[in-house]
Amino acid sequence: MATPISTQPRKQRKARYNAPVHFRGHFLSASLNKDLRKTHGTRHVRVVKGDTVKVLRGDFAGESGVVDEIDGTRCVLYVHGVSVKKADGSEVPRPINPSNVQVTKLNLKDPKRKERLGEEEGE
Repeated sequence: MATPISTQPRKQRKARYNAPVHFRGHFLSASLNKDLRKTHGTRHVRVVKGDTVKVLRGDFAGESGVVDEIDGTRCVLYVHGVSVKKADGSEVPRPINPSNVQVTKLNLKDPKRKERLGEEEGE
């Protein structure tokens, strides 16, 4: 699937909704903080479960927490400590768009991810 040439919002939305799984990973990327940018030599990275992020926009701006879950179909993150109360008093996690967060600490347990970030460091 190529990126749509059209600038019409409806066609841009349709392209995102109908994007195949291997393209949806690009929608789940977030910027790195300044220290990590210098260390790894990149501005943004795909967010994975276990990364520590800081919310930059919305009702929870300034909150930090670990990513508990990632919904690849809806392209949203669920951050520990970011939740809202329902009318019955129960707490539910609030979905957050990855563009509204900044990664402050990376989860480097995956050797492939560690190697990929290490390669970018050497360039």
